[in-house]
Amino acid sequence: MFNSILEGTGVGTLGSVTILSVAICAGVSLVLGIVAALVYMYKSSCTKNFAITIALLPIIVQALIMLVSENMGAAGIAALGVFSLVRYRSQPGNSREILAIMLSMGIGVAAGLGYVTFAIALTAIVCLMWFLLSVVNFGEKRMEKSLKVSIPETLDWSGFLDDIFKEYTTTHKLDSVRTKNMGSLYELTYTVIIKDESKEKEFLDEIRTRNGNLPVTLGRFNINAGEL
Repeated sequence: MFNSILEGTGVGTLGSVTILSVAICAGVSLVLGIVAALVYMYKSSCTKNFAITIALLPIIVQALIMLVSENMGAAGIAALGVFSLVRYRSQPGNSREILAIMLSMGIGVAAGLGYVTFAIALTAIVCLMWFLLSVVNFGEKRMEKSLKVSIPETLDWSGFLDDIFKEYTTTHKLDSVRTKNMGSLYELTYTVIIKDESKEKEFLDEIRTRNGNLPVTLGRFNINAGEL
């Protein structure tokens, strides 16, 4: 099923490769590269140049592999060299970009060696799983946020916002308490995870009603600094 369409012992020699074989490999590389680019662009901010790169990378890799396919050792070194480009890119990429590049290169290597069916199967499996995992938001974790609430010095903060937290957050933790304005105010700092981010305004309005419309700040939690 996964046999090479090129003549020879698994790796076709350049002299025995027919125009039809080259056309099939190039066509498959191009089509699968476009498929990989389309899947990458789904739910992802993507530049035009990067999308074009993902689409055309397989056919370029395929051509390079076919050029050195007369020698198994040279083909292996060429494949290793191509994959090393992921590490030495001019700009560091995120994990999604690295996955797209690795998939494109895998398609090119498989097509360059004549394993067209394998290249199609690889693309189908990876793209299908990529799409499904993106749809179900696999691995997504609600972000912790830092909440700072100012209250008058006469107000006891113990259990002050518990009912509001129970309604709008999944978890909450009081991190610190400090005085402000020469001791006339307390600033309470919490780490919270909001149940529904679309209700953040309602959440803050509830707190503002409770603390007398004193300052309330909600923002991303800086793990390294421990604060906003």
